[in-house]
Amino acid sequence: MRRQHGFTLIEMMIVVVILAILAAIAVPSYQRYVLRAHRAEGIALLNEAAAREERYYAQNNGYVTSDVSLSKLGLRNSGLSDTGYYQLTLAEGEDEDGGYLLSAVAQGTQAKDSECANLTLTATGERGTSGTGNAVDCWR
Repeated sequence: MRRQHGFTLIEMMIVVVILAILAAIAVPSYQRYVLRAHRAEGIALLNEAAAREERYYAQNNGYVTSDVSLSKLGLRNSGLSDTGYYQLTLAEGEDEDGGYLLSAVAQGTQAKDSECANLTLTATGERGTSGTGNAVDCWR
């Protein structure tokens, strides 16, 4: 009687099923992690723009509140984040003293982030988001 070496079809199918289950759990978790990591880039863009807004205000007694005047802030990449996941937009604040409203608008694959799609920051330091998640979780 000859002894055969190798795996049976059933053994191979069990391994494939186990790998499929692990992949079904790991891939969505990894994708959420990547989106959250890219959010840090949007937060950094907003913080840098806010610091430049305050410097501009100290020198000119007013804020930059339109995308047309974005170059006055001296940001690199014309308001685009370093790797291009967020684009900065400016608007006038809703406070009685004016202020500004900075928005980091998600671009490319980051636009799939339904929890924290676009991040916002006002002159008073109020943080917000346009996604389904709350601002505290999005700004971590």
